[in-house]
Amino acid sequence: MALRFEVLGRFNRARAAKLTLPHFVCQTPLFMPVGTQGTIKGLTTNQLEEIGCQIILGNTYHLALRPTSELIDELGGLHKFMNWPRALLTDSGGFQMVSLLHLADITEQGVTFQSPVDGKPMLLTPEESIQIQNRIGADIIMALDDVVKTTITGPRIEEAMYRTLRWIDRCIAAHKRPNEQNLFGIVQGGLDPVLSYAIGGLAGGEDKDSFWRVVAQCTAALPEDKPRYVMGVGYPLDIVVCSALGADMYDCVYPTRTARFGTALVPEGVLKLKHKAMADDSRPIDLTCACMVCKNYTRAYIHCLVTKDAMGSQLLSYHNLHYMMKLSRDLHSSIVEGRFPEFVCNFLQKMLIELHSELSFWHNPFPVLYKSKMLMAVTSRFPKGDVPEWVCNAMEVAGIDISCCCTLFSHPKD
Repeated sequence: MALRFEVLGRFNRARAAKLTLPHFVCQTPLFMPVGTQGTIKGLTTNQLEEIGCQIILGNTYHLALRPTSELIDELGGLHKFMNWPRALLTDSGGFQMVSLLHLADITEQGVTFQSPVDGKPMLLTPEESIQIQNRIGADIIMALDDVVKTTITGPRIEEAMYRTLRWIDRCIAAHKRPNEQNLFGIVQGGLDPVLSYAIGGLAGGEDKDSFWRVVAQCTAALPEDKPRYVMGVGYPLDIVVCSALGADMYDCVYPTRTARFGTALVPEGVLKLKHKAMADDSRPIDLTCACMVCKNYTRAYIHCLVTKDAMGSQLLSYHNLHYMMKLSRDLHSSIVEGRFPEFVCNFLQKMLIELHSELSFWHNPFPVLYKSKMLMAVTSRFPKGDVPEWVCNAMEVAGIDISCCCTLFSHPKD
């Protein structure tokens, strides 16, 4: 068996575990950055190790197109090809049914794509997806599922659910490396609770109330002795909520994609480094952050870079992934040490309180116009000033008392 999952601590639904994979022993909850074609844009694998990355996600569809799974296999597998000693997970290619739907035709046989590289048709069957992933050699491989947008309703949802169940049998039969690679299954079913939607296709445009309820339903039904993976989720608040509800693993392009747009993740929300208010700010991105970027560079310097130089995106990607890895470690340790409710409350309170601390820095002697610009540069995850109702409802189901965070805050007066 290529996977061991040992729960080390719990608080109600939340759990911290040791996930042993062929290439690395991981701690959950964990966040996986997305390296679609075997690379996290702008960062080396040494840097990813340095910030504590445990698993990198690659995409079967894109790797099969370029450089091809045959070449990766010939050169020793994706670990060796990209010089990554820790764990890898490959997506099945199913998500491209949604993201590239105008190029795809879905039938019982599989998915026929029009290649965005040369325009030629490419048939991806459950068997072919597994064969490609066997050649790539990731620690965790995903079954091909019939992915539909969560906003779709009607018979197409039920069709996708039953087809995905039929395809998982074909994936299991095609899997030739069960002692070296772990095959994860995915269940579809939309937002209809009767169809038992699994955690494999959220973050596709559904409202937050539906989002957390689906996660809660699935974590309650999925096996206790297996990791639970919420695909495509990368907002820090969503990860904290899902972890409270019993999920273990997450992936998303968000931290690195938002970095390329000049935005940093900070405890109170996000910091927009392209904003004019950053031009002469001598502070680091986050005074509480110990990453290489915050130790060595000012907001003003990064502001100068993100508007003109690729180095700005690289520095922000490093910082944002450091933030996500620290969040993962903090979730794990707080559950193991029996202080998870305190961690959740502190996490939420920082979003409520630290925004006001950030703004108070500029309270005097700067004019009102400049302070309003600063407010635009610092965006709270709670723009209305209080914890959203969906978070309160989710935490109630998770058994986490956040009443101390539910006081309404108002912005400091000029």
